[in-house]
Amino acid sequence: MTRTEPAGTPLGDRFHLYDTTLRDGAQREGISYSVADKLAIARLLDELGVGFIEGGWPGAMPKDTEFFAKAAAGELTLKHAALVAFGSTRRAGVTAAEDPQVRALLDSQAPVVTLVAKSDIRHIERALRVDVAEACAMVEDTVSFLVGEGRRVFLDAEHFFDGYAHDPDTALRVLDAAGRAGADVVVLCDTNGGQLPLGIAETVREVAERTGLRLGIHCQDDTSCAVGNSIAAVQAGATHVQCTANGYGERAGNADLFAVTGNLVAKLGMEVLPAGAAAELTRVSHALAEIANIAPDTHQAYVGASAFAHKAGLHASAIKVDPLLYNHIDPELVGNDMRVLVTEMAGKASLELKGRELGVDLASQPAALTNAVQKVKALEAQGWSFEAADASLELLLRREVADSAGTPLSPPPFTLESYRVVLDHRPDGEVIAEATVKVHVAGERFIATAEGNGPVNALDAALRKALLPHLSWLDSVELSDYKVRILLGHPGTDAVTRVLVESSDGEREWTTVGVHENIVEASWLALCDALVHKALRTGLTPPVSRHHPNGGASRRR
Repeated sequence: MTRTEPAGTPLGDRFHLYDTTLRDGAQREGISYSVADKLAIARLLDELGVGFIEGGWPGAMPKDTEFFAKAAAGELTLKHAALVAFGSTRRAGVTAAEDPQVRALLDSQAPVVTLVAKSDIRHIERALRVDVAEACAMVEDTVSFLVGEGRRVFLDAEHFFDGYAHDPDTALRVLDAAGRAGADVVVLCDTNGGQLPLGIAETVREVAERTGLRLGIHCQDDTSCAVGNSIAAVQAGATHVQCTANGYGERAGNADLFAVTGNLVAKLGMEVLPAGAAAELTRVSHALAEIANIAPDTHQAYVGASAFAHKAGLHASAIKVDPLLYNHIDPELVGNDMRVLVTEMAGKASLELKGRELGVDLASQPAALTNAVQKVKALEAQGWSFEAADASLELLLRREVADSAGTPLSPPPFTLESYRVVLDHRPDGEVIAEATVKVHVAGERFIATAEGNGPVNALDAALRKALLPHLSWLDSVELSDYKVRILLGHPGTDAVTRVLVESSDGEREWTTVGVHENIVEASWLALCDALVHKALRTGLTPPVSRHHPNGGASRRR
């Protein structure tokens, strides 16, 4: 792996999109990447088209040393990115060639090395315990040695902005030492994350004028300004920006790669990714969150599930005319989707747009639309929530359309006669739930009993046992998530419960909702909707009415 320049982007080496997820991002509390994880992350970042991937600190971290060894052995083939090894300058009092940490950087076989060096005189004197002349010599010697060994070198000037504000001459001496020795980029680091955009921009411009060096930017997010600071630095002349996936990093994190890239592409018109790659931002963001075992941030800029979600009726009215009236970009540019949320705030425009999204034509059914709006508002007042339960909402809308058109509802895939759930607390402390369901399928009555580790699990198992011989697709459907919420305003053990059930058939996922004073009944309502919705999408049966206000399998009382 010898490439030292980003490949495949129109800007080439003129602008660096540099990712440090595998080193700085891994310092986030709760993250611990395995070597296999690191390899998978590097491949995803390379697919996206990032120019430089910082793989870690070989020689200091055993997993990082192993990662670089595997990369050198051919287990990591990069199409777009150059691999970067991170490390410190030589120690005081020894030559770079003699320092084992510097040697480890060479042994990594990474074509690019990023060195970290103190640029704040307070850190130089108190942490390194050397004078400024020796600190600059440490930088110059190490950069010169690595360049002489054929490596491209970047310098991370640690604590630069704080150091520059305290003693600008010392901070600039460190940069000049790196530049004289052959460093390609000197990166100004807001290590403590305390800067604001206007101050960042002013300092970057001033440093560029005073040094003539190529500048980069590295921002932490302690003021929630890391993305804004990074963009301000680019607008002020920085041509190298360091980020981490989803803003992972220690303390409050780092500049978010996806927000920074979205801004560079969509707002500044900079082609920092290969053609068409910006549409992969959302997919890659979520994939990297999965590897980190951290739930994706639904409200993350550009790539979050709620980034283009609209709830207010006023928004929906405008979006109906032109989606860009309330979206700052076309969501497809970054691989995301616009969603209209249906809640008690919804008006006709919101519901009409949501119906269009779900494949239900409400525009030509004004009576159905009016009734649906009234039904949603009434149910939301009772504790129902369709914001995260599109499948239940679709059943409700289809029922309203059918009722308005006077179209008779087709028979459901099943109807419930009754169910019963009992708990058995055994002498050994084990608690087993047993459920019995009595259902009618195609005019025949079936009874099934099953056990589970809880009442909902047992009820689901019994229902499946009764229906499986008659619904060929049932085996493919599984409950992938189950959420329970006690609704405010109903304290105590008799509180109203809302249940969200997420189901999957291996190809898609859908969510249904149930609300009741009894948690088992609320769960039953959501489970029924899940199966009725699957039947609807399979084409076996349209939605039907039951005692549940959304329509579905009826239960005799």
